[in-house]
Amino acid sequence: MNLFVAAFAWIVDPAHWTAGPDISGHLLEHLAVSGLCVLIAVAIALPIGVAIGHTGRGRGAAILISNVARALPTLGLLSILILLLGIGLLPITVVLVILAIPPMLAGAYAGIESVDRQTIDAARALGMTEWQIIVRVEIPLALPLLIGGLRATALQVIATLGIASAFAFGGLGIYLINGLATADYTQLLGGAILITALALVVDGVLALVQRFVIPRGVVIGRSTADGPQKRARAPRPRALQEGMQS
Repeated sequence: MNLFVAAFAWIVDPAHWTAGPDISGHLLEHLAVSGLCVLIAVAIALPIGVAIGHTGRGRGAAILISNVARALPTLGLLSILILLLGIGLLPITVVLVILAIPPMLAGAYAGIESVDRQTIDAARALGMTEWQIIVRVEIPLALPLLIGGLRATALQVIATLGIASAFAFGGLGIYLINGLATADYTQLLGGAILITALALVVDGVLALVQRFVIPRGVVIGRSTADGPQKRARAPRPRALQEGMQS
């Protein structure tokens, strides 16, 4: 318990927030690199996941690739890339993107697949093109699951980035490495608390976004027979027709 008290005292010490390299600088660095990796992962995984969910093709291959990516040892892969590319941000970014793609890919195709097929058939009957169906019907209805995949991706990147400090990178993980190297367990625990707090804050923000991205007109119901369940009812054809005209 005394160690936790000392760790929190170390975190709130003004000297650690003003004297460089300070906590605020490492925090911004951690956020910047995490955001970059998440954006790259989303840019790669989201279109692929949407295409798989819309067409129903390639789902087995996507699951296989995701499982292989999850099984890769982070430190081992990072060590190999550093030998090939040298020490720097590039190998760290590549490793984090590889680890971040599976949860985003899973959230994307699962979200699109969850859309009621009758809704899609109604959209086609109204003359919507496949692209219009994806943009105006499937993605809006799948947004909660898409944001869920984004939450898992962000947590994966923020947590894993802490170990990158062992390879000449800053971020909040530098406190883990320095604390371990100098047997300064107060700094070690303080760094772990900071990374955990950052992950929880980001997850909380995305959870709020996930709560409010349900499209207007989609009813969230409950099943009394099977227990509490969230169910998105298909929009009526009139609503789809209004979406085409807008």
